[in-house]
Amino acid sequence: MRTILVTGPGGAGRTTVAAATALGGARRGRRTLFLTGERAVPGDWFDEGPDGGHRPVVRHVDSGAHFRAELLALQERAAPALGLLGATPLAGEELTELPGSDRFALLDALRQAAAEDWDLLVVDMPPVLDAVAVLALPEQLRRYLRRLLPSERQAARALRPVLAQLAGVPMPADWLYEAAARRDTELAAVQALIEAPSTTVRLVAEPGPAAARTLRAARAGLALYRLATEPVVANRMLPTTSADPWLAGLAAQQQAHLKAMGDGEGDPRELPHLGHAPRTAGDLARLEPPAAPSAPVPPWTVEDRREADGVLVWRVALPGADKPDLGLVRRGDELVLTTGPFRRAVPLPSALRRCTVSGAALDDGALSVRFVPDPDLWPRTR
Repeated sequence: MRTILVTGPGGAGRTTVAAATALGGARRGRRTLFLTGERAVPGDWFDEGPDGGHRPVVRHVDSGAHFRAELLALQERAAPALGLLGATPLAGEELTELPGSDRFALLDALRQAAAEDWDLLVVDMPPVLDAVAVLALPEQLRRYLRRLLPSERQAARALRPVLAQLAGVPMPADWLYEAAARRDTELAAVQALIEAPSTTVRLVAEPGPAAARTLRAARAGLALYRLATEPVVANRMLPTTSADPWLAGLAAQQQAHLKAMGDGEGDPRELPHLGHAPRTAGDLARLEPPAAPSAPVPPWTVEDRREADGVLVWRVALPGADKPDLGLVRRGDELVLTTGPFRRAVPLPSALRRCTVSGAALDDGALSVRFVPDPDLWPRTR
């Protein structure tokens, strides 16, 4: 299944471009699912029209319904413990979703889509910095589950009845571990979809003063999580041939900002300003980005420079990263990398686990971390 995750700065038209991408795929005969959290998607966007074209299946992500269903299910599983505490059960009609619940609803929708038979999945993601945080969630949550509820602790299951008698309350360990295992399986399916070679992130931006800065931070975050991106889509481009001085001046400003939005993945793909909000399938057809190959995810490599400099160098590709926004901390066998608002705990390659960090430098979009072999752990040569 081909998956395109469409995002960009707020107000850049990412929903429109995502819908145009889904419509284009469906019209080419591909079984297409369009996932969106926007309830305001016009129904006539996907009208077949006189050409008899195909339509994508549109599925709205209802974060409120997802939040209520999840909380009520958790309340039911924990009912014995809650009853002992004298808790009053919550009813579905009194529940209002909490901030951030939309992220988990989107992950669940991605999990369902991954289990279905589609040729093309187009996802209308949140604004770009939030979208990167959502895409990072499956890996982060699975790491938390492994740390807080390690599966090997279930070996003590035979002792739980004894502990329950001593404590005088039911032990929730069984359902807790079962819930953790179920969540890990669900998160693994979403993570596999996000990291699949057939999945790319499509960045949509309207050229302007803030677009280049936002895209730069987003590219660094996507690179941190090693997600493939396509050349950026420049939306709402004004014609450069207008005889009107005011319009020509705005177009010239757009072109200047367009240069700052480019990157090493290819020139931006330009989409025209329609002069009005898209209303029909015909409007959408003009807003489907031209095809372009995604850039391969740069490898993170270990360079052995012990003979020349006495160090090993781990080169981490982070295009878009700025030195003031970078941070790294060694914790056991992991390196905690930070770029801007994004942080990832990355397992160290086996050779580097027997070394100590001696320094780091950022050069031309690559972070080089230097490691010195620990003489107490490194194999000695005779």
